[in-house]
Amino acid sequence: MTPEPGDDLEAEGVLNPATGHTPDGTLYLLPRLVAAGNVSRVGLAEVELKDGVPVGVRREGVVLAPDEGWERGLNNAGVEDPRVTWIPALNTHVMTYVAYGPLGPKPALAVSRDLRDWQRLGPLHFEYQPGLDTDLNLFPNKDTVFFPEPVTGPDGRPAYAMLHRPMWDLGWFREGEGVHLPAGVTDDRPGIWVSFVPVADVERDLRNLVHLRHHRLVAMSQYPFEELKIGAGPAPLRVPEGWLVIHHGVTGEQPKGFDPTTQKVSYAAGALLLDASDVTKVIARTTEPLLVPETEEERVGTVGNVVFPTAIEEVDGVRYVFYGMADAAIGVARLDRLS
Repeated sequence: MTPEPGDDLEAEGVLNPATGHTPDGTLYLLPRLVAAGNVSRVGLAEVELKDGVPVGVRREGVVLAPDEGWERGLNNAGVEDPRVTWIPALNTHVMTYVAYGPLGPKPALAVSRDLRDWQRLGPLHFEYQPGLDTDLNLFPNKDTVFFPEPVTGPDGRPAYAMLHRPMWDLGWFREGEGVHLPAGVTDDRPGIWVSFVPVADVERDLRNLVHLRHHRLVAMSQYPFEELKIGAGPAPLRVPEGWLVIHHGVTGEQPKGFDPTTQKVSYAAGALLLDASDVTKVIARTTEPLLVPETEEERVGTVGNVVFPTAIEEVDGVRYVFYGMADAAIGVARLDRLS
């Protein structure tokens, strides 16, 4: 998927899609559509298949726009980088997205039964955790995505779990504030965290999905292809060995500030394997990337040298990873299991 000529809502790119199936089984993308001024919306586009392979899209409009005050700042606005998890136990699509509002990127949540009509449940709230020595609500946060089924929480109770990536430097929107690290964290690079919501709370009221607790650090950068930072991509995939998490890793030079056009970086995709009985534990990870920028579309764009995986879908027994290309277009790669 590439920007449609003449469409003002796609003037600065289409990228980083979520995916989902409508009740009739049709596969859809929910791409981030970027208008002039870096104003983002979430669209809906049916995936066209040829011999079972995704080859294109048919657009069906916008399903989420920055209509709420907390999704708009004085000089910025956007609902960005959606991740959609179908949770069968709730019979609901759960969309986490980045609301780019007055205090920068903050995570938010919306739900739908049909991918077209979305109900906002509001910004995510991270319960204060004694001993962590910080309030996660103060910090920008991205790359949020729910697991598709309940897991065991740190307290031993069934819980819905969500991966996320808090960023500790507050100086970019409050000059001089600098980096604030939680207790026990010594590395200021953004990493992958997980938080939980008890199943019993969600069964009582779906709106409790936004109230997260028991925050734990899962993984930090470890290998050269991810030396700057890592973040979760698609919803975790259950495999016989545990939970497969496709993530992005970043290398290069990242100056202060969050203007992506000034950053000389490269985004690649790797994988983590989390313990099925304790998703805070990494039991294996890739030492080399699975996918790197190679094609012209991946190397040249709004931000060059970017592959940014955001969704996994199975078509006719084959798994495909949908990903952003250079912050300008959307590609797809086949994900094969090797013996």
